[in-house]
Formats: sequence, C-alpha cells, structure tokens
Amino acid sequence: MIPFRFLHAADLHLDSRFAGLAQLPQAIRSYLRESTFAALERLVGAAIEAQVDFVVISGDVYDISDASLQGQLRFQEALLELGRHGIAVFLIHGNHDPLDGPRLSAAPPEHVTVFGGGEPGQAIARRRSDGREVAVVSGISYPTAQVTENTSLQFSRKPGSGLFHIALLHGNVDGDLQHETYSPCSRKDLIGRGYDYWALGHIHKRSILHEQPPIVYPGNIQGRSVKETGPKGCYIVDVNAEGQAALHFHELDAVRWHVREISIKGLADEAQWARAVELAVEEIRDELPGQMSVVRFRLTGRGPVHKVLAEKGAAEDLLAELQRREVLRAERNEYAGLVWTEGFALETGLAIDRERLVQEDSFLGEMLRLAGKGEQSQAVLEELVDSALRPLMENRELRRLLASAPQEEKLSWLRSAAELGITLLAGMDENTEAMPPIGSDNRDGGNSGQGQSSMGM
Repeated sequence: MIPFRFLHAADLHLDSRFAGLAQLPQAIRSYLRESTFAALERLVGAAIEAQVDFVVISGDVYDISDASLQGQLRFQEALLELGRHGIAVFLIHGNHDPLDGPRLSAAPPEHVTVFGGGEPGQAIARRRSDGREVAVVSGISYPTAQVTENTSLQFSRKPGSGLFHIALLHGNVDGDLQHETYSPCSRKDLIGRGYDYWALGHIHKRSILHEQPPIVYPGNIQGRSVKETGPKGCYIVDVNAEGQAALHFHELDAVRWHVREISIKGLADEAQWARAVELAVEEIRDELPGQMSVVRFRLTGRGPVHKVLAEKGAAEDLLAELQRREVLRAERNEYAGLVWTEGFALETGLAIDRERLVQEDSFLGEMLRLAGKGEQSQAVLEELVDSALRPLMENRELRRLLASAPQEEKLSWLRSAAELGITLLAGMDENTEAMPPIGSDNRDGGNSGQGQSSMGM
C-alpha cells in the first residue's frame, strides 16, 4: 500500500448561533460569531502546512436554519484555497445542511467531491506528489434534515481492491443521548462493513470509538456553548505501507470554552471568594494567552460564604465587574488572553454536619438517606425522578426532553433537591431565602433548578 496523509474534520457549523449570544456586548458578540470562520481558516492552514493529500469533511458544514450566505461563501473560499495547493476535498451533508436545504446553486470546484443522498457513492483519492491512487472514499449525504434509518448498512466495500477504504458517515453511533438519533447505528455495524477508516460526524465530542479499524469522531472545530468545552479541531491521519492509520489531533478553535470548579470550603467571607474567582480567571488567561476563553464557574462546597451567595446581588455584582473588565479589553481589540466569565453555577451549601443529619430520625434524615440511595442505584434514581416529574409528563415536548436527559444530569437534579432540602430544613436564617434560579436563559442545556443556578449570558 502507498503511504499517504489526510485530514478528517466534521461539524464546522459556520456562522451558526452561540447559546446566549443576544445578551452579549457587541464587541464580544462579533468576535464569537467570527470564531467559526477563524477555525475554518486554521483548518485550511493545517492542511497546507501538513501537506495532506486530501481532506474529508463528515457533514454539517453550516446550519441551514440560519441560512447564512456568508457561511457558504466563506466555505467556497476555503475550498478554492485548498484547491490552489492541490488538496482534494471529499464531503457529505448532515442533518444541519441537508441536500434539500437552501444553498448556493453553483457547482462545486473540480477538486471537490460532494456525495449524494441516494446511496453511498465512491471516489478515488490520489497522492498529491505523484497522482497515484491511494484510497477509495465512500460517503452518503442527508437528502433531508431527518434521516432515521441505519444508513451504515448501505455501505459495502467491494472486494479485490488493494487501496485503503474510507467511509464518511454523519450519524449517531451507539445512541449518544446528547444528540439526535439520526442515522443510528452501532460499532458492530461499522466494524462488520470491512472499511479501513470510518470518518464520522454529528457528535461534537471528540472520540475514537474503535482502534482497528479506526472509528473516529473528530468533534466540531469550534465550541459554541458551555456544553462544548476543551480543545476543538480535526485529526490528521497518516496511513503507512501496511495500511495502519496513526491519528494526530490538531487544535483549531479560536475561542475555548471551560467549566471550572471553585470550592467555598475554607473561605471566610465574600472578599476571599471574590479573590478566588479573580485568581481562577487569571489562571485561565495564563494557560491560554493566545486565544479568547469563555468560562462558567461551578461554585461548590460548604461554608459561610454560601449565605452571601444565596442572598441576591453578590454573585451578580462580581459577574458584572468581571465582564466589564473584559469588555474594556475587547474595545482595545485585545482578544488574545481575554477571559469572558459566562456565569456561575451555584452548587454550594451551608456548613453542616451532614453525617449527623443522615442519622437523624427525622424527615430531613429520611430525605437524605433516600437521596443517598439514589446516588448509589440507577434504579432508585430513575424511580425518584419519574415520581417527581410525573406531572410534567403530560406535555409531549417536556416528556421527550426529560426522557433524553443523561444520568449525570438526573443525579445533578437529585443533589440539588437534597441541598435545597438541607437549606430549608436545617436552620437557614429567617431573613435568608433559598436561592431561586437566576438570570440567564438555559438554551445551552445547563442545570438551573433551585439551589443550582447559572448567571450570565
């Protein structure tokens, strides 16, 4: 087999909306909206610098719901730039950019192969240096926004070819509940089709589901909410003469999203808490001095500062001050090292002897024992959640959303309910109310029940 190199990317979502974007200052909002294009430019630069032979893109180049002409034009520019360097592109369309959606009517450049939606198509990939055939690339696009059948079963590797076989699929492998179950399939389905590399798209979290053959989600190239934390980018894949693929992750994101925990344990007062938050902001700035960061702080632990946080005003005031400082940076065009505090998730509690309360023969003790069982047993957790949320199940949309909630989120609800019970029943001052949900919309899917609130965008 002839050695070669290719780049695998997916879920570009060019010019798509960011969660909570509407409430941001103009300078920050504009930079965030440009970040998907900046990541695309870095993708092109990475392909050129690494001298890849071709690029595969596994769907959701942009969001048809936003119908951004700018996104389509910028993508065309990127394709042309790759073509000028002799880099071929093979791509499919996903659920956010299906074939029947509105788009530019211009035919793709000659070096770009766009696979159709009827059945998996095939194309030959060649090495840039000498034009020799190195791989067979197969792919299938979404004809419409919702593809619910297992399209992986339509793929079939033709026997007799000594080339490396790559399959492009936009779908949900093994039922990831965080994403729509479009083109659902299993790892077993993919392994059994005989391909050498599965270039997946749709799931925004980077993961290698299987080593041989590689079944790979590169994730999206730019995080767009607090649900999409950590480095975002693409894989550069080297295939050797034995047909073994070596994957190297390449960061592309212009804005990095974070969730950081700050414990109030040991903090004596509001001033110490504010200083701890400010130090955490500076730590992020030092870690990533060359790019903008967006952070949500999880405030955890027990101590006297909880009372300050539970009273309206303290957290909002610090948030406003942190954001004011970063707006001044943005107005000076100092986006490198800018750290935008998106909000606080409040998960703190009073300083109590929880173990003593658990042993009490009281309503609170029984509640905490039951909550503890729910944390230890998935069956008990499901029973508690189902019982508590039964009145909401009459609404079809709420029923669908609640059914798709992952176990970790249900555990978070349980812990928040237990914390609220402690706050209400274990002696909070008469003048201090249990804190209700504060501030932001929760379109990013964050928890916002009482006792656990987020403030910010």
